[in-house]
Amino acid sequence: MASTAPSWRPRLGGVAGRGTRATDLLARLKIPYTVHSYEHDPRGGAYGLEAAAALGVPPERVFKTLIAEVDERLTVAVVPVAGSLDLKALAGAAGGKKARMAAPAAAERATGYVTGGISPLGQRRVLPAVLDATAQDFDTILVSAGQRGLEIELAPADLVRAARAVVAPIARPK
Repeated sequence: MASTAPSWRPRLGGVAGRGTRATDLLARLKIPYTVHSYEHDPRGGAYGLEAAAALGVPPERVFKTLIAEVDERLTVAVVPVAGSLDLKALAGAAGGKKARMAAPAAAERATGYVTGGISPLGQRRVLPAVLDATAQDFDTILVSAGQRGLEIELAPADLVRAARAVVAPIARPK
């Protein structure tokens, strides 16, 4: 079961005890976080819902990272796995007119992460980011740590700071 109070633990998770780019960023910024790991089922497709179930965390507290194009500019959208992204709301929050989901290959190239393990933190290229406003309903939320089967728990305000994100209502319930 996931803990509710994060603690600062540099270089946790990752391969052979090394941190991921996401955890390395949090450590450099001295932002408190907790890493949670679970056994990823490669046959599954709903990565966020899988994480919520495996960690025993309500899906409303687990957030997925989606990459969209807002007026042809790649943009990060972080929304609860229990909902879906409202592209029109994302466009408005990002100061654009039109948004569409980015191709998975473009998302992977820009972030340096694989689909299902894209973190809003430590991406290869710094992209504009928008966090759904419902994140503020919780003391901590979980987002991908940069690989499938690994989640970071941290305060929403700390995610905003680390990702240089804006907060806006960009999700709608499924």
